[in-house]
Amino acid sequence: MPRLSLRRRVALALGAGSLLITSALSFATWTLATDYLLRQREQAGARQAEVNARLVDQSLRQGAQGLEELLTGLTTGPDSTVLLFRPGGVLTSGRQVDPGVLPRSLVALGREGTAAKQRLRVEGVPVLAVTLPITAAEGAYVELVPLVQLDRTFRFLSAVMVLGVLVSGLLGVGLGVWTGRRALRPLTEFTRAASRVAGGDLSARLPPQTDPDLTHLATTFNATAEALERRVLRDARFAGDVSHELRSPLTTMVNAVQVLRRRRADLPGAAGKALDLLTGEVDRFARMVVDLLEISRADQRADGSEAEPIDLAELVRNVLAARPGSTTPLEAEPAWVLGDRRRLDRVVSNLLDNADRHAGGAIRVGVLRRDGRVRLEVDDAGPGVPPELRERVFQRFDRGARAGSRGADTGSGLGLALVAQHVQRHGGTTGVEPRPGGGARFFVELPETPR
Repeated sequence: MPRLSLRRRVALALGAGSLLITSALSFATWTLATDYLLRQREQAGARQAEVNARLVDQSLRQGAQGLEELLTGLTTGPDSTVLLFRPGGVLTSGRQVDPGVLPRSLVALGREGTAAKQRLRVEGVPVLAVTLPITAAEGAYVELVPLVQLDRTFRFLSAVMVLGVLVSGLLGVGLGVWTGRRALRPLTEFTRAASRVAGGDLSARLPPQTDPDLTHLATTFNATAEALERRVLRDARFAGDVSHELRSPLTTMVNAVQVLRRRRADLPGAAGKALDLLTGEVDRFARMVVDLLEISRADQRADGSEAEPIDLAELVRNVLAARPGSTTPLEAEPAWVLGDRRRLDRVVSNLLDNADRHAGGAIRVGVLRRDGRVRLEVDDAGPGVPPELRERVFQRFDRGARAGSRGADTGSGLGLALVAQHVQRHGGTTGVEPRPGGGARFFVELPETPR
């Protein structure tokens, strides 16, 4: 189960806390209010029943003249009932109910001379049954005091409290969302700045913070980013300076090798093999110097080229056409990206060079569109790349010692590192995966731009 985000946990915690507090308060209020109201109603009903019972007892002592009219006058409403249990039968007044529905124990207490009361529901109506002894007739006086209005009050009060608890919980969640957003805003800014740094934008900085608890964090982050930027620029300048210094002797070496290459037929045997090795190493050295210069320029952002809409399929087609003797099939559809044409041209060239040097050449190049992304694929039929090296092959100087199985000329790792750097500056990603049928598939994914 995925873990909830910190902002959602804060919102849920405040909502749950608010719900628990209001539930406890509502329960306490409900208990106290209902107990008070019910006790007051029972006391009032019991006192009225006692007065009525004395009137009935007095009437019986005087010969029961007008007893039925008295019982009728004792009923206080349409839902109230008065029952007089005597040895000769039962007299009722008010709402007619079956005397048999009353608990026998309650009536027996009245007959035995003990006053009692009990809440019960008679024929769907909540009532308070009060039983009192009638000494004049050895009977019991029972009055059913209706609790309908009190029951309605309790229902309304419970509905209001339940609604209040739910609203309080929702308000707590809303307050938690608002509080979490405000409290985590500095963390969001920190994450955004860190993402920009990870994406290669070393100029990203956190804005000044007014909160004392966040000032140290912002200062430390900005100092770290600034130190990292200075170091990267210093390393890039060093690589550029070294590459520039190497260009002059390298040019001399390349020219000398070209002269020797033309005299290859005059150097048989071991001397010829040594010349082949020397020319191969000089060519690799020349490519490495060119890659170092390109990487140093990219790190220092020395080229001020501007992004433009580019049809990646057309760009790949032009690169393939410019390669001597290229017969690699292209499967492409029009796909537009926003980028630097020179950098993307270098990306395609380096991927094709990688296939030529390590896997006998590319056997397919594809340009596809997928969910707002443009994917460039270069397939080869080489031995493939082991899973543990599929990320490291795009790191600088990490390829040669770990990819010897892909050919004798393993290279320095700068070509694919330059691909990753250019693609990253375009907001894209690089990777390598097994090709269906064997071999490796190097791919680049870039954001698609509307055309």
